[in-house]
Amino acid sequence: MDMRIDGARLRATLDEMAAIGATAAGGCNRQALTDEDRRGRDRFVGWARDAQCVVRVDEVGNLYARRPGRRNEAAPVLIGSHLDTQITGGRFDGVYGVLAGLEVLRTLADRDLIPERPIELVSWTNEEGCRFTPAMLGSGVVAGVFDVDYAYGRTDRDGRSFGDELARIGYRGTVPARAVDYAAAFEAHIEQGPILEASGSTIGVVTGIQGAHWLDVALTGQACHAGPTPMESRRDPWRAAAPIIEGAYALAAALAPWGRMTIGDVKIQPGSRNTVPDRLVLSFDLRHPEPATLDGMVAEFRALVASSAARARVEAAVDTVWHMPPTRFDPALVDLVERSAAGLGFRHERIVSGAGHDSLYVARFAPTAMIFVPCRDGLSHNEAEYARPEDLDAGADVLLQAVWAAAQA
Repeated sequence: MDMRIDGARLRATLDEMAAIGATAAGGCNRQALTDEDRRGRDRFVGWARDAQCVVRVDEVGNLYARRPGRRNEAAPVLIGSHLDTQITGGRFDGVYGVLAGLEVLRTLADRDLIPERPIELVSWTNEEGCRFTPAMLGSGVVAGVFDVDYAYGRTDRDGRSFGDELARIGYRGTVPARAVDYAAAFEAHIEQGPILEASGSTIGVVTGIQGAHWLDVALTGQACHAGPTPMESRRDPWRAAAPIIEGAYALAAALAPWGRMTIGDVKIQPGSRNTVPDRLVLSFDLRHPEPATLDGMVAEFRALVASSAARARVEAAVDTVWHMPPTRFDPALVDLVERSAAGLGFRHERIVSGAGHDSLYVARFAPTAMIFVPCRDGLSHNEAEYARPEDLDAGADVLLQAVWAAAQA
């Protein structure tokens, strides 16, 4: 069916949501379970009801808006992403996926179209994980990765718990947070990388999400005075850290184009300018889309840590903080997204997601696919995040076509 969303309405909705938690630099600070998050949720609920949807809230605050189908007993088609942002987040990350899904439901309501299967739009709670760790907490509970009590017990930097804050903002629902049978699930998102922009493609047909290991490497030596202690007699953790860092970069480069290595945090004890530290803790984020390659990457990295520490005469420990396994999306739905993009005449390409998304967990209980649109300079998690209106419209159009086709099956 030749349907298009209302691009002007989508942009107006994005602008209105962006005003909630707006920052001076043009971004958004709408962290999970804050007052700004409550206001964003309230606005979303109002829009969903105006679009003739029935809204429900589960026990971890995931928000569902349902458009009935001719066969209400049939497994629904799910659309979803998130409304929470980073502290200095952008206007589109996650939010676009929810509001593009809302635009799909609005378009069906405008045309008075009733799908064969019900269609549900979900806004997942705490995808970003910047206030309550870990990330993707709401979808993770539904997927069975975390239990409800674990989620309720997570605390922010000020000691406030997830469960208490959920109740405070009025979104601690009573519906059980567990998976039901879905016929298909889709998520639209900005790419958060530079590939589509560089290639000139409008649509990224996402085949899966690359895996990640978050590792903390603790190197323990001996503190001593920077002046009188000869270099050769020191047990300096930095002597081990330097080759580990260099080797980790080389490891990622050897696995190009998809190998990734990031050091995002370093802790030093005692942290004095004229004292050789006795302890360093460095965070490493290793990623690759192929499970066997990622496992080999981690094994080689662990061996690198052990050998570098031994040469520097320091102790080493590698602690796994979090593991996100590589995920491959449903081939039939990936093909459907590709056909939808081609049918609308959009230049497209298959792509692997470098970032984690709620679809990582959704894929555990539903056939899943994602749709990417370009973002300027590949920049995200940044107040300068930007996507062109015509690309946002195109992604929502592809989403509409794919969702309608899946809901008619």
